[in-house]
Amino acid sequence: MNDAFIHSEDDFLALINRYFPNEHKELSIARGDDCAVFACPPSLCVTTDLFVEDVHFRTSYFAPADIGHKALAVNVSDLAAMGAVPLGFSLALVAPRGVPVSFWEPFLQGMAHLAATHDLVLTGGDLSDGDKITVGITVWGAPGQRVLARGRTRIGDVLFVIGRVGMARVGLGVLEAGQDLDAFPACIRQHVHPEPLVEQGRLLAALPGVRGAMDISDGLEQDVPRLLAPGQGATMFMDPSVIHPEVTMYCARHHLNQARFCLRGGEDYALLGAVEPEYFEIVRERIPEAWKLGIVTANGFSLDGTGIRLQGFDHFSHEQP
Repeated sequence: MNDAFIHSEDDFLALINRYFPNEHKELSIARGDDCAVFACPPSLCVTTDLFVEDVHFRTSYFAPADIGHKALAVNVSDLAAMGAVPLGFSLALVAPRGVPVSFWEPFLQGMAHLAATHDLVLTGGDLSDGDKITVGITVWGAPGQRVLARGRTRIGDVLFVIGRVGMARVGLGVLEAGQDLDAFPACIRQHVHPEPLVEQGRLLAALPGVRGAMDISDGLEQDVPRLLAPGQGATMFMDPSVIHPEVTMYCARHHLNQARFCLRGGEDYALLGAVEPEYFEIVRERIPEAWKLGIVTANGFSLDGTGIRLQGFDHFSHEQP
């Protein structure tokens, strides 16, 4: 284990170069110049996310490799939600001086592994000293067969989810409490090491009748209204069969309504979509992990037959679920 510290920006850049290739079929000028030159398609999907120590992660229970992985994964998940194919990214990093090389090596390795999985090239970025580890990533990709945007739903459309919900919320809860860690390994994994559903997003973009999609980062309570066209509502049902057993166990131990718990859980990075009702079975046939959440309505929201007020995660709200 290397307990040395970074002594200069050049040292850090050399460390980055050790883990990230500096050539790509679409790069004519690679990182190291004032700008990289990247051959782009006629249109691009572009997204940016921050990943901040003690806001989005804690070094007390996140392994460095998981921090690197998740910082990039949450960005790639946005591309997946649009049906886009990842191409490249830039990395802005606040690196406190007291963090040793033994942290940065697995951090970069975890990020580089995910980048290689999706053939993402690192084109450049910026480095700075600061008080907290902060990762800012901008990632871009080529639109798929069509772009899966929000706000295009119609009354009667089927709402569906690809993936699990509620698991990351359980993982966060047990990690913060520091108890029962051995009882919830899948949920902890989902929180610290989510996998973006790129292939599923690409498939959605090619299917008929799909109105749009988004990734579930702030919880269904926040994200369902964001997907819908203005003024619309939804009738939702949470089939117990789609809830992971660890979530069921956690809710039972804490005397929580598991359907409502799952609706409010953030950082799932599952995909939420809407499709014309006659095409839902095609979605489920092509993407077996898709399940029906509900139906788009003219107004109002209900869950399992009970009217509800939706309130998901908001960084600037003082009343968090």
